[in-house]
Amino acid sequence: MTRDIREGTAKLGDLRFRILDTAGLETTAEPNSILSRTAGLTAAVFQKCHTVLFLVDARAGMQPLDADVGKWLRRYAKSLHTVLVLNKAEGIHSDPSGKLLAVMGEAHSLGFGEPVAVSAETGEGMTDLFDCLQRLLGKAEIHVTDQEAELQFQDADSESSVMDSMTIPLQLAIAGRPNVGKSTLLNALLREERVLTGPEPGLTRDAVRVGFDYKGKQVYLVDTAGWMQRSKVEGLVALGAMHARRNLMRAHIVALVLDAEEISKAKSSMRHSEAALARWVTQEGRGLVVVVNKMDLLSGKDSAAVREQVIRAVSEEIQKILPQVDGVPLVFVSALKGRGRSAIMNRVFESYEKWCTRLPTAQLNRWLAKVMSRRPSGVERGHGARIRYITQVKARPPTFVVFVTGSGRIDESELRFIASSLKEDFNLSGIPLRVLQRSSEDVR
Repeated sequence: MTRDIREGTAKLGDLRFRILDTAGLETTAEPNSILSRTAGLTAAVFQKCHTVLFLVDARAGMQPLDADVGKWLRRYAKSLHTVLVLNKAEGIHSDPSGKLLAVMGEAHSLGFGEPVAVSAETGEGMTDLFDCLQRLLGKAEIHVTDQEAELQFQDADSESSVMDSMTIPLQLAIAGRPNVGKSTLLNALLREERVLTGPEPGLTRDAVRVGFDYKGKQVYLVDTAGWMQRSKVEGLVALGAMHARRNLMRAHIVALVLDAEEISKAKSSMRHSEAALARWVTQEGRGLVVVVNKMDLLSGKDSAAVREQVIRAVSEEIQKILPQVDGVPLVFVSALKGRGRSAIMNRVFESYEKWCTRLPTAQLNRWLAKVMSRRPSGVERGHGARIRYITQVKARPPTFVVFVTGSGRIDESELRFIASSLKEDFNLSGIPLRVLQRSSEDVR
């Protein structure tokens, strides 16, 4: 199931370290095949590692492929500590048949020293693994507190003083239909080959989450599996879609990736699934940046008119499907050529800063008095409700409540006017912004 490198903070006893899960190795795979490319990703990531855990299936026993993987590790991980781990070895010391102990004896032939027998499912043998890693890691262990580890996976909806001070790293998710270049874009942003790419659609199965530093700012980047309608998928694809939705819920900003070449040939710049995703992102209160990829396929003087058509079509389509979020950032890039990295990140951070905006109540009410002085109040238009004051109740996204006195409630058009004025006067365009009302009747 695993194809890409998945990374996280590991906790084993009092040890804290970064751990990377790699795809299964097929050392005899044909060149340029998916299995061959995943092996290349694994070899490349060894440059960041200190120790390798070489897993063998104790129930299946020693297989010829295990010996091949051992040879491969001696070639590509010769500078690393390799720990041989027999997984699925629950009950190894109480096994009446002695098969598991026999497998443990055979494992010595791989040449990686004494194997460590564990059961990842039941936790058996993890103490032995802890003792082994404690000796090997030494100074390589990173110092990650429990609080820091939890903050890395904080849900975007959480509200706290820590979050409001923007100390939690930006969570950026890359989403879109299969084969629009999401994984290529992630590699371009990281400036390394971190996830599997290729012409085959649906290569990404898991949501790959990785941290990186951009101009001194920490960012957590998530590459999701291709977004599809739930009714059209099953099996591993459905599992990938489920993981994609879960990680989009954790995101602060979502980069929706479109295919420029497809747009140039289609009547509409966005398919139904892409439009639905854009609406869903903004309805959930996340920031949205639209990235039009593969612009290199429309390069040259002969394609100038087509490029202009694509740029105009995407802008008009976004405004049409998201009329309540005017000014959604658009970026036109070529991930394959590495063009547009700075433009994307600049738009992402601009949106993130707006998304985290907090305005003091006193400033808001001075602003409200000026704005409403230019517009007749509800009472003057024959309604019984009047706006008393406004306050911001949360950020991420900015959410405001207007308190109303008198009978009834103010019109929705009044709320839309206030929202539009907030966006214009406080530079909050391009992000979801909510304005709610509360009257004395709601308090009763």
